[in-house]
Amino acid sequence: MTKLPVLIVEDDHDLLEALCATLELAGYTALAADAGDVALAILKKQQVGLVVSDVQMKHMDGFALLREIRTLNPALPVLLMTAYGDIERAVAAMRAGACDYLIKPFEPVNLASYVARYLLPTVEQGTDGVIAQDPRTSALLSLALRVAQSSATIMLTGESGSGKEVVARFIHRHSPRAGQPFVAINCAAIPENLLEATLFGYEKGAFTGASQSQPGKFEQAQGGTLLLDEVSEMPLGLQAKLLRVLQEREVERVGGRKAIALDIRLLATSNRDMAAMVASGGFREDLYYRLNVFPMLIPPLRERPLDIVPLAQRILDSNAGRTEQRTLQLAPSAVARLMQHTWPGNVRELENVIQRAMILAHGDVIEAEDLNLPQIEVDAEMTEKHGDAAGTQMDMKMLERAYIMETLHAVNGSRKLAVQRLGISERTLRYKLQQYRLTETG
Repeated sequence: MTKLPVLIVEDDHDLLEALCATLELAGYTALAADAGDVALAILKKQQVGLVVSDVQMKHMDGFALLREIRTLNPALPVLLMTAYGDIERAVAAMRAGACDYLIKPFEPVNLASYVARYLLPTVEQGTDGVIAQDPRTSALLSLALRVAQSSATIMLTGESGSGKEVVARFIHRHSPRAGQPFVAINCAAIPENLLEATLFGYEKGAFTGASQSQPGKFEQAQGGTLLLDEVSEMPLGLQAKLLRVLQEREVERVGGRKAIALDIRLLATSNRDMAAMVASGGFREDLYYRLNVFPMLIPPLRERPLDIVPLAQRILDSNAGRTEQRTLQLAPSAVARLMQHTWPGNVRELENVIQRAMILAHGDVIEAEDLNLPQIEVDAEMTEKHGDAAGTQMDMKMLERAYIMETLHAVNGSRKLAVQRLGISERTLRYKLQQYRLTETG
């Protein structure tokens, strides 16, 4: 398997050349950047497995570059190196998100050992049923491959429809438990009075209607992986019971007295700001830290644009296979329209759009008009207010808001109809509308 390249960022050209030569002699591919802006340009075009950057650089130092990389690709490990070996800077680097700190001067073998420890593994494109054409997605899956080998509890966060469960299943398939069960439970979809019995199981006669004993999801996942989907929607009372199960690694069925030892890998997902929920009292702090051992943020579809068209074609092929229909292709106009859209509903919205387009298409090619996506023009007043310096991220947010408000207007304010068209949950729509109101009143 080929190794991902290592990006070396150093403004001393002689040292930069020496570092690259050291890694190449150790069997790695090294990319060179003599400044922070050069490094960022490389990262936007190509996937790398590790960034090794000097701290003391002109124009953009290592800490500033680290912050930019955390925004561009949070999953990408960054190793900082400096000639100043004080503890405070080392601690500051780790707190800022660096994977480690290397003090100059160092021996070549030390650099190679750090690279071997932190370099992300390669994700083969087109395998395992996961689309990862965008460098940000590839880096995320590379990180998932690494953490899959551990037994750490993982908290997957991201917007609704962004693919959190897809990543969870990917982790399970590449873990030592791959041959054992993968059990998922949506904590938001089960009524509160049934959720405890569903999770922990129950004994015969434990409550009205319990005519026979039933194992819960924890028992069903024995030896494998249990996914608590949308765990942030779990009631506070049940959170305390879940915490005890995680601490003791054993479960008691409802109405039972026997403790059942557990051997499971736990994953959890949420589309909420968990830290904010903890601060407001909506989620137990002790449980949050039990679940958030290894946090992973799944970027929304609009932040991994190179995945959009391959995902759309995958959906086309998959639907054609299930319905025994012809396989449709995307016209250049449709591709352009897909890339222009901001996808507030993420992959789930993309699936809805492609399925509608398959119905509306004439012939074997899907045109832009078949997608039924609005061409949104940014309001001139907003553009003047924010200016060109606002950047792509602000444009995306403005376009997303415009699309949501236009959809609501088209359905006369019906949130139920709006979420169907947008391909998002009502909870996500409520959250976004609340954010818009806060922006207006702020």
